[in-house]
Amino acid sequence: MKIDVLTLFPGMFAGPLDESIVKRAREAGKLDLRILNLRDYTHDRHRTVDDRPFGGGPGMLLKPEPLFEAVEQLKSATTRVILLGPGGRKLTQAIARELAQQEHLLLICGSYEGYDERIRQGLAHDELSIGDYILTNGALPAMIVVDCVTRLLPGALGDDESAMDESFSHGLLEHPQYTRPAEFRGMKVPDVLLSGNHAEIGKWRREQALQRTRERRPDLLDGQNNKLNQ
Repeated sequence: MKIDVLTLFPGMFAGPLDESIVKRAREAGKLDLRILNLRDYTHDRHRTVDDRPFGGGPGMLLKPEPLFEAVEQLKSATTRVILLGPGGRKLTQAIARELAQQEHLLLICGSYEGYDERIRQGLAHDELSIGDYILTNGALPAMIVVDCVTRLLPGALGDDESAMDESFSHGLLEHPQYTRPAEFRGMKVPDVLLSGNHAEIGKWRREQALQRTRERRPDLLDGQNNKLNQ
């Protein structure tokens, strides 16, 4: 898979994407990742990427010219162009799985007060948010999208089943997990997990996942009752 990231702050990406799973995926050739400076697509001596909004108001907006030029140079017939900003649909595991099927993602990091609306109209296939809060710019959301998608690429985790049985993989939080020793400071591993009865273990895990989700994230259960009762 190929992912290009357009940002005004390429230095922010040094480190987070050079470690762990993303690093291994890059080294193994499963992920072709490029971090590109939006200012490289300007032509004035000040490398201008922003300007004041028509109609007045605080802050500055990203101008259309450098972004249109960048996208038109970078995209191909298989490119999916994604804006990162608070106005987008919220990133979920289901969306991450959808993105992991693409050949080429082009992530555009928002900055300042956002985008000239013509960027949305003329360039973007989608717009994503990572939550209902405001960040300084779109670099951190882009890193999260890269990490979330990369771990779903075949072979990225070493064991592809690991990505199939995690929190949100089935619309629920993950069930409690235990390892050795079987007892630690008076806290014991549930007997069912030591029983060797895989049917009962599976049933227990599902019940625990449902209970944890009801307690901590009941919003995840909205609209899923039919599915959960199957």
